[in-house]
Amino acid sequence: MTNDCLSNTTLPQTLQLDGEQLSAFYQPIIALDTRKVVGYEVLGRACKDDAVRSLGPFFCDASVPVEDHIAVDRILREQAFRKIGEIPQPPMLFINLKPNWMHRGVQSGEIYTLSLLDKYRIDPRRVVIEITEESFNGEIEELREIIDLYRSKGCLIAIDDVGSGFSGMDRIALIQPNILKIDIHMLKRSASHDGYLGTLRSLSALADQLGASLLAEGVETKQDLARAIQAGVRYVQGFLFAKAEPEFDEPSRFSVLLEEELEAHRQLQLYSENYWSYLSDRLSGKIDRIGHLEELEDEDNEWIVRLLQELENNSIRVYLCSEDGIQISSNYSRREDGSWRREDEYCGANWSWRPYFVPNVVQLNENRRSMVSRAYTDLDSRAWIRTVSVLVKPGIILFVDMKDPAPDYYRL
Repeated sequence: MTNDCLSNTTLPQTLQLDGEQLSAFYQPIIALDTRKVVGYEVLGRACKDDAVRSLGPFFCDASVPVEDHIAVDRILREQAFRKIGEIPQPPMLFINLKPNWMHRGVQSGEIYTLSLLDKYRIDPRRVVIEITEESFNGEIEELREIIDLYRSKGCLIAIDDVGSGFSGMDRIALIQPNILKIDIHMLKRSASHDGYLGTLRSLSALADQLGASLLAEGVETKQDLARAIQAGVRYVQGFLFAKAEPEFDEPSRFSVLLEEELEAHRQLQLYSENYWSYLSDRLSGKIDRIGHLEELEDEDNEWIVRLLQELENNSIRVYLCSEDGIQISSNYSRREDGSWRREDEYCGANWSWRPYFVPNVVQLNENRRSMVSRAYTDLDSRAWIRTVSVLVKPGIILFVDMKDPAPDYYRL
């Protein structure tokens, strides 16, 4: 690194360089929609000959004064901004900033990152301010005002490590980020724990509601990538693609890998939806064969009992509702031994609050007698299930909760 890269900043002694040079390295971030590298996260490295070490331990060392952290980070930031300032169509840069650093900048009257935008004539929309750290010494409203300064300039905002301590729902709601970065540990644990998988899926829904995109970091294997795609992410990064390097990569380098995994995901989704479409049509056919629909108003439970022996083995709960959401039958829940338990206490329950109820009622008619909900976790069994809704006669709907098979089932 030449002296020019140091700008006017003096290297702090706490950095303890042994003849090494500070250098900004770049880990690619790939978009699933374009299958191309769209940006890079800027990471600090100390380099000497062929040896490269991460500056992560330095930035995480609580014994190092904050001023030293900021001084080193500014050197790296300027290198990165200078680099993209020389490119006609630069990639996006993801810049890690701790809230307390940002707060100090506002208090001093110098917002260093914004000054670099002007200095190197960079389109602010190419810069993503990645908010890190688990705590902030000021008020959360104050943090939002600081972030709004970057947003008003045109920068995008990302919240890092969603699912960790800092990124609570109140902060996410207040900041309204453009990008949510999934905590690496959540992605890993979702492979073997349904609770983490459910949370991961809920983050995808949260991103949709906020108008944000989901980014999965730490993608190291094809299984991680498949899990990320299943969770609904838009961006991915990790060692499966590349580690951080001093130069930018060819944008289409990972296109083939992504296309293969996206196609595998598409096929899996097709198998799944075809499977559930078959089950719902099959259930409609069984209802027609049983008949006696005119008896439903007076003998709801007896009609369901006739249906129980016809149901698929993965059916775990059956009941009837009127179109206003009121349950008009008892519940019939399957025991572990396969027999059915009648639960009269549910008769009269109102289920119109369930997310799938009203959309189903609106769409169910003579031409579309059955529908299938999205997969969700059952309140009682904690199993992943789907609810099949069937219009058995005008104004009366049958609901059958069924276990959703593991993804590999659909490949059989």
